[in-house]
Amino acid sequence: MGSWTLDDIPWERFDPTKVDGGLLRIVKAASLVEQNGADYARYLCGVFHDDDTFRRVALEWGAEEVQHGQALGRWARLADPGFDHEAASRRFTAGFRVDLDAERSVRGSRAGELVARCIVETGTSSYYTALGEAAAEPVLKEICRRIAADELRHYKLFYTHLKRYLAQDDIGRWRRLAVALGRIGETEDDELSYAYHAANDAVLPYDRRRAAAAYMRRTYSVYRRHHIERAIAMVFKAVGLEPQGRLSRWTARLAWWNMRRRATRLARMAA
Repeated sequence: MGSWTLDDIPWERFDPTKVDGGLLRIVKAASLVEQNGADYARYLCGVFHDDDTFRRVALEWGAEEVQHGQALGRWARLADPGFDHEAASRRFTAGFRVDLDAERSVRGSRAGELVARCIVETGTSSYYTALGEAAAEPVLKEICRRIAADELRHYKLFYTHLKRYLAQDDIGRWRRLAVALGRIGETEDDELSYAYHAANDAVLPYDRRRAAAAYMRRTYSVYRRHHIERAIAMVFKAVGLEPQGRLSRWTARLAWWNMRRRATRLARMAA
């Protein structure tokens, strides 16, 4: 496990007057996604079935992800005593399942799988950093700080194993880039939108487009340009490109412009 537990969170400092309703909704969704860590760990253990070293890493990672979900869920219950985290978790896992019996990576190779894991950890590290900076409620800020640090450590861990597997899997920069772009595109698949629905709108029929728009609109609002610049640098490192070069800076500017454009469009739709 990591360097902290739920008992290390200063729950007594919770201030209900500083809870933001919009952030509460995406925290509820995040708590469900994080608790899926145990299933993803099982998937990774199947893909790396003959690598005991990595299997231990995957199980430890999965346990830490579950703890992230527990911390976020406990905070959400403080902010909204009517929120039933366990029931929401059951709804989510019933509607979105990871392939628990896979023996080969959906990315085509183990190195490709580790590139994808680096991309996920890039996104979560950036997201919790941004969420923590946007939050005014002190306990949520502390939870996000701890989770963001964990996710950055997880990125470094997966990147270390990626370098090991690149020596045996024949995938170059272009293939790694394709995997990275594919995984980035999956941020708008059913996992996040269904988590938002299961946590916030379960009384309504599931409408992927509506749930995705509501989730992304609130999520985009917490990001600032420096979060995107840092994320792009981490992506470039994972795919074997210069993380601090001109292309990285140009890509970060383009990504930031595109995020602001989409945020504006979603805000107009909501209005």
